[in-house]
Amino acid sequence: MKKNTLKLIVSTLLITMIGGSMVGCGSQNNKDNVGSNVSSSITVSGSSALLPLMEQSIEKFNEINPDSEISAQAGGSGTGLTQVLEGTVDIGNSDIFAEEKLDESQAKELVDHKVIAQGFGIVVNKSLGITNLSKDQIKGIFSGKITNWKDVGGEDKEIFLIHRKSGSGTRGTFENKVLDGDKSLENDSLGAVQDSNGAVLTAMKQNDGAISYLALSYMNTAEAKETLQVANIDGVSAEKENIRDGNYPFWSWGHMYTKGEAEGLSKEFINFITSEENKESIENLGFIPGSEIKEK
Repeated sequence: MKKNTLKLIVSTLLITMIGGSMVGCGSQNNKDNVGSNVSSSITVSGSSALLPLMEQSIEKFNEINPDSEISAQAGGSGTGLTQVLEGTVDIGNSDIFAEEKLDESQAKELVDHKVIAQGFGIVVNKSLGITNLSKDQIKGIFSGKITNWKDVGGEDKEIFLIHRKSGSGTRGTFENKVLDGDKSLENDSLGAVQDSNGAVLTAMKQNDGAISYLALSYMNTAEAKETLQVANIDGVSAEKENIRDGNYPFWSWGHMYTKGEAEGLSKEFINFITSEENKESIENLGFIPGSEIKEK
């Protein structure tokens, strides 16, 4: 009887000790999970001008980091800035500085990562024979004072304006760099308004009397090159060399904003954008590494 009692006590003690050790292991595993629980998925939104670079870069990044999930969408620079501020996306892409769109206190919550320089162009249909426009002519056209292409050296055809919507970084850059900051010179009661660079490109192909402004990264396809002409501005072409040297006015920084310092996958992806591994994407799409820009 005593032997049976002793066996029972020893068995109980062993079970208790094993159970305790298992709980201890479980606690340690939980600690490890918390420490390594870095998000493997992020969302990027904003500038449609930067979308082609995002798409190509994500594809290359995923080849190196197959377990990461990065989704990118457009919507405009204003949308990207608002969404990253609200925390609904991890990175907000923009063609303009946050201070130009948000309140000063809001802009201070965001960290700016200027990843590249990007050029934009005044685009017209090649059939019009327009290869150069002065700033004054562009202002006259977009304000509605000049309504026929014959008045600027083209054929006798009515001008059709295609604008970007308010909040677009491409529009903001156009207003700042080409209209010299005078927003009243863009009369969007005339013509049509499109919500992305891609939509502008489609609309331009459908109307041979149209004029608009477009990120040069959308001019890389054979169809765009065959159909559209990027007009010089005051005799200066939209070549990379002219953007690098500060002679061509219509360009902006490409910003990737985070709320607070970039961390985890967001930091890795932002660093990858300007890395040597991604240099081919930047060059093929017509973007320029920020380090090459000589601002005047």
